[in-house]
Amino acid sequence: MAGRNGRTVRDLRRGNRTAVLQRLYFDGPLSRFELGPATGLSSGSVSNVVAELIADGLVEEAGSVDSDGGRPRILLRVAPGSGHMIGVDVGETRVRIGLFDLTLTELARVERPLAQQRYEVEGIVGHVRDGIAEVLSGAGVGPERLLGVGIGVPGIVEHTPGLGAVVHGQTIGWDAVPLEQLLRAGSPLPDTVPYFIDNGARTLGQAEMWFGGGRGARNALVVLFGSGVGACLVTPEVEHGRAVEWGHLTVRVRGRRCRCGALGCLEAYAGAESLLARWQEEGGSVPEGADEETALAAMLAGAYPSEGGAADPVALAVLEETAEYVGAGLSDLINLFQPERILIGGWAGLQLGARFLPAVRRYAASYALRHPAQKVTVDLGRLGPDAVTVGAAILPLADFFARGGRRAEPASEGPRAAWHTAPAERVPH
Repeated sequence: MAGRNGRTVRDLRRGNRTAVLQRLYFDGPLSRFELGPATGLSSGSVSNVVAELIADGLVEEAGSVDSDGGRPRILLRVAPGSGHMIGVDVGETRVRIGLFDLTLTELARVERPLAQQRYEVEGIVGHVRDGIAEVLSGAGVGPERLLGVGIGVPGIVEHTPGLGAVVHGQTIGWDAVPLEQLLRAGSPLPDTVPYFIDNGARTLGQAEMWFGGGRGARNALVVLFGSGVGACLVTPEVEHGRAVEWGHLTVRVRGRRCRCGALGCLEAYAGAESLLARWQEEGGSVPEGADEETALAAMLAGAYPSEGGAADPVALAVLEETAEYVGAGLSDLINLFQPERILIGGWAGLQLGARFLPAVRRYAASYALRHPAQKVTVDLGRLGPDAVTVGAAILPLADFFARGGRRAEPASEGPRAAWHTAPAERVPH
């Protein structure tokens, strides 16, 4: 039966379960008494919902605290082992697969390094399939206990009827790759386990907005620097987050050729692959056989040597120029979206930002309009190089919460989008 606002009793129960689960997840342990004002639910509704969640094995007791003159209050928390998620980061240098419990404690991890010319679709699909089976086996977790598999990928992701998630990754040579369909073929998982496939910058944003430097922000941009460059935009109008192909914004007319084929993209100057190429072109020496992460670390060590060492002037000049390009690129984001926070992440972003973040801030302020520039903070992400994997694992977790702690319907119906920017502040009442 639907009410005047079109919500059914089932919708209301699901919303109440979601409210309690999210508050316990982000603010717990909490007592039943504390859950009332925290969720806006009556004491009777809280008692009913908590009883259901305990019966479902999703919530458990976690000790007690003294009350004012009465009996001790029982504390409640989300039960860590009541569900599991897999997060996958299809990155530029490796594929990382992690298995997490419901509290996002990592239980097992597998990494598959990628060689040069590394984006062959079948190779990536094989790494993901094998990695899923390996982490489940290593942790002794049956596939039937999974809430879903979240995957962060380079490129634009579309959801197509009959095919599921299709990836358009121009920079890596993927043209309308039906990734979900390929993963399901020969998958070690039952068809009932949903896949949640999204842009890697968006999964990075997901993690930082839930647990990192974006927590509590209403307007934020989380930018990702790896071999390439991307960003995730979160505003009140786009509160579920949207991947932004920021790396292909033109920063220099008739500039360097980007790997997307265009000229003058930010990625052609600030992505790790192009940055290392520029260093070599200017006479820099990339360690033979080194992957991008090792080579970038060597470049940074040369430009910023330990105390008493002489700086490599070529590496230093290229990095200083890169800081200006990054700052100019950030100024465009500041002028367009007027965020309150910008967070820099990704393996290359964290390496680079630790060295030249002050210069990036300075250039961003000098190129941006004064009013929005005065209101924004530019900082490093707080979750480290694993943030994309964690954010990917959050995708099925967010869907699980949106369903009130119910498992997804059979995969043929497709997973629901359920991306929340600041759950602890945005719990539905």
